[in-house]
Amino acid sequence: MACNHHNNQAWRVVFLLSLLSRSSLEICARGRDPKVPGYFIFGDSLSDCGNNNVLLTSAKANYKPYGIDFPAGPTGRFSNGRIIVDVISELLGLDGYIPSFVTAKGKGVLKGVNYASAGSGIRQETGQQLGQTICLSAQLKNYEMTFSQISHRLGGDAAAQNHLNKCIFTVGIGSNDFINNFFMPTTYETSKLYSTDRYAAELVSEYSQNLDTLYRFGARKVAIFGLGPIGCSPAELARFGASPGSTCVDDINDAIVIFNQRLVAMVDTLNKNYKDAKFTYINILGMASGDPKVAGFKVVDAGCCGGQKGCLPLATPCKNRKEYTFWDEYHPTDALNYIYGNRAYKAMAPTDVHPFDISTLASQ
Repeated sequence: MACNHHNNQAWRVVFLLSLLSRSSLEICARGRDPKVPGYFIFGDSLSDCGNNNVLLTSAKANYKPYGIDFPAGPTGRFSNGRIIVDVISELLGLDGYIPSFVTAKGKGVLKGVNYASAGSGIRQETGQQLGQTICLSAQLKNYEMTFSQISHRLGGDAAAQNHLNKCIFTVGIGSNDFINNFFMPTTYETSKLYSTDRYAAELVSEYSQNLDTLYRFGARKVAIFGLGPIGCSPAELARFGASPGSTCVDDINDAIVIFNQRLVAMVDTLNKNYKDAKFTYINILGMASGDPKVAGFKVVDAGCCGGQKGCLPLATPCKNRKEYTFWDEYHPTDALNYIYGNRAYKAMAPTDVHPFDISTLASQ
């Protein structure tokens, strides 16, 4: 995936191609003709549905006004409504949203578990200034526990493997390794030890090893979320200020481009090494292009709740939430997650995915 030299406007927070309007997207009926038997989720706050609720951490979202537009209210999701994996669950036709690891139990684990943890990263130390997190390798350890449960319930490892071979897996992690590690030089040493390119290489090497583990425990249909333009998030704009002549923090976004390029190469290598599996890359950064006004977005540099400072308990959020791309200082609104989820599931541009979308994964 080539990296084009960008001008001063290239990192404006814009999220849609002009061919796409929000009204053109449809969610399939819930629980009708499930496309796969289960869905297993790994990642950070963009995917966390409540695992951090039981941790000693400041990275929590189990209070109002989080969940203001979600049927169950504040659950630990970092949004006003659905997160991207909820939208994908709907599109897969699954009955109900995938439960967090801390709440999943009984035969329900056969239909999927969400292991994601806000503040977490690929590296174990990432996000430690926030408190406890569950890094990617620890999420895999939790998944191995689930594998044992499935094996016991289905009558052995072979049966568990067969079941999991048919399920969808998504992994979305790495943002915190930059914003809560590499770009915090007073707290972490990584920026002193590595160049940006070397750091991205180290991250992806460790990432790939974790995916090897996921493969060994049954995963055969795996979608990897690339990182979005986090240098355009309200929090990073407040922290660093926009780069000269830009509307975003270009150093962060440049690092994201390098990391994402290596993710694409990793996906290609995994597909070459594991002929009986299919890995794919979801190009969130590529979806962040075009004119946000096409989809009705008007505010792209501040969160609906808290602006650039964070969404505090019982804060009063904006009323026009469908006009905001950000819910809080980092995380997308339900409206934007709806678009990302739809385009990940069914690509609407050739650059949305590499080499195929989640609906293709599910059908094979």
